Amino acid sequence: MIKKWSLFFVSMVMCIALTACQNADNKTNNNENEMISVTDARGEVKIPANPQRIVDISGNSDILSILGYSVIGTANSDAYDYTKLPTYLENTLKDAKILGYSMQDTMDIEGILSLKPDLIIISSVQEKMYEQLKQIAPTVMIELAQIDWKEDIKTIAKIMQKEDVANEWLRNYEAKALAVGQEAKAKYGEDVTYFPLLASGGQLFVFDSAGIGSVLFDDMGLKKPANLPAQTDISLPVISYEGLAQIDADYMVVIGTEADMQTLRNHTVYQNLRAVQNGKVMELPSSPYFNMGYSCIGRLLFLDEVMSVLGR
Repeated sequence: MIKKWSLFFVSMVMCIALTACQNADNKTNNNENEMISVTDARGEVKIPANPQRIVDISGNSDILSILGYSVIGTANSDAYDYTKLPTYLENTLKDAKILGYSMQDTMDIEGILSLKPDLIIISSVQEKMYEQLKQIAPTVMIELAQIDWKEDIKTIAKIMQKEDVANEWLRNYEAKALAVGQEAKAKYGEDVTYFPLLASGGQLFVFDSAGIGSVLFDDMGLKKPANLPAQTDISLPVISYEGLAQIDADYMVVIGTEADMQTLRNHTVYQNLRAVQNGKVMELPSSPYFNMGYSCIGRLLFLDEVMSVLGR
């Protein structure tokens, strides 16, 4: 009799355990298959609540990373070589397939198909691909801010329902940027001015409210020189050499390819700038530093090295 009860008890325990496992499996499957409604640049769209295979061609794979996602396809390639990742994202995106460059309006559609995504994220730059992409997987379109990179983080965080994560990251970033800015002011002076310049394709561009300019001025609180052209949209202000002569800064941070830098160095206007004559010019290679100031991860890493950059 005791033996029968023992067998019965064991059978009951096994049944309960099996049922619990099945319920857990069903719950997991339900979570993976759950869809939610979100609002993107085109309106309401249903996306997976917990996407596992994200393809991002909007150029915001770095933002998705700080929100806790890993992408399997990306367009966060280097602006000077679309076939590779910028060095500061090599670890973050090491497992992602490069599908193009985020400022291109078309991408590698066959590459996207081969990845079998469960969510695709694009920007308005790739809008003409929307109808084609939504046949592959739920597709979200982001309307990117012109020059406010923090708004892009908040926009994506809202869609992915990760606003708390984004806000915490931004608080930490802002505190670090302010601290590094105070360190620079303490070392070089409160009223020292900084001039971030891009030499590209024979033209000169000013970083004001975007790229490393916004890191220096908006985030670190460093001072701009007089006559610095103001930036009003995504395009960097272009200046002539005559305009360059009107900007008298204590320090210059110049980004460019070696060929562009050589052209700049050979110009008499550049040679006569006070920062140049005082040896206060920090030359940085276009790859990775052009992209760096447009990436949340890149900006964070730039804060880690900006003091050594200024001390060169």
